[in-house]
Amino acid sequence: MTRLVAAFLDQANHCEHLGSAFMARLLRLMAQHWPIEGALAQRLEAWPRDIGPKGASLPLRLASALHALVLTGQSAQLRTAYPPHHINDEQLIKAVQTTLNRHDRFIDNWLTHPPQTNEVARSAGLIPAAMWLQHQYKLPIFLSELGASAGLNLGFDRFALTVPGHRFGPDQPVLDLAPDWHGPVPTGLWPHIAERRGVDLNPLDPTKPEDATRLIAYQWPDQPERIARTRAAIAHHSANVDTGDAIDWLAHRLELPREGHLHLIYHTIAWQYFPPEQQARGRALLAHAGAQATKQAPLAWLSIEADASDQQGAAITLHLWPANVIFDLGRADFHGRWIDWIPPE
Repeated sequence: MTRLVAAFLDQANHCEHLGSAFMARLLRLMAQHWPIEGALAQRLEAWPRDIGPKGASLPLRLASALHALVLTGQSAQLRTAYPPHHINDEQLIKAVQTTLNRHDRFIDNWLTHPPQTNEVARSAGLIPAAMWLQHQYKLPIFLSELGASAGLNLGFDRFALTVPGHRFGPDQPVLDLAPDWHGPVPTGLWPHIAERRGVDLNPLDPTKPEDATRLIAYQWPDQPERIARTRAAIAHHSANVDTGDAIDWLAHRLELPREGHLHLIYHTIAWQYFPPEQQARGRALLAHAGAQATKQAPLAWLSIEADASDQQGAAITLHLWPANVIFDLGRADFHGRWIDWIPPE
């Protein structure tokens, strides 16, 4: 078994656990029928370093390239093989192999760019934390998102959150998030955002059709609700995302005056992709800034990230200064399908 075949099978298992039967089927078929012929296959086989979910995510890059060809109408054969259509395995893998050979230049160029998921349903874990912070401090909030992609989650205060028996958010929200909610109903005040800005090594501009296509292509074809949420967020996008290294950018953001505001720094499934030395530097920068925080200029670091736990999903963690306390806020599904909420005490 080649490492690429192993990566296909590994990603197929992740997709299955995250509710995409089609992606699991597609990737397993590709593993079963690999390798294809040609320069594209050679490039994939020779890809350096980690090609799995915590590295280059090469199977997702390839699958999203195929989805992009469907979305843009460049592969009629593949389009009739993708949801909502259903064909047998032999027909599906034949359509995939034909497309890989016929559109190898497009796919080769697509693979150059890292994955850009920007899953807006993760905001279901950001909103209750921001509500609690707003209640605690009664201060306008500055948002700083690390690894923001296109910045769609920088608009989480424009989304509504629905939990059993309650709905929070604006009267006319951009979209309504309704995860499978476990735990107490969130409490607090709706966040008042004074400024929002993010950073990404390769930010996308969703006002550009090619960038919007890239965002949609990373949503899985048999999950139309995810695609619909992303399209809604794109249609109302207004956040600024800078191009640069997240930790260098963070150092600058932490130096800006914040008196009379709460500075909320956050990231969702992004920290794991930062080099270890940059993670250490980021923690040091936050600790130094936290030591200078006051009740009139508090600092909050909120993360939704994979951890070493054997529990499902990602840990929701809040580090708050000047109190210098860390709250375990529960866990969230990687795509925001469910939230296990533990309110801060």
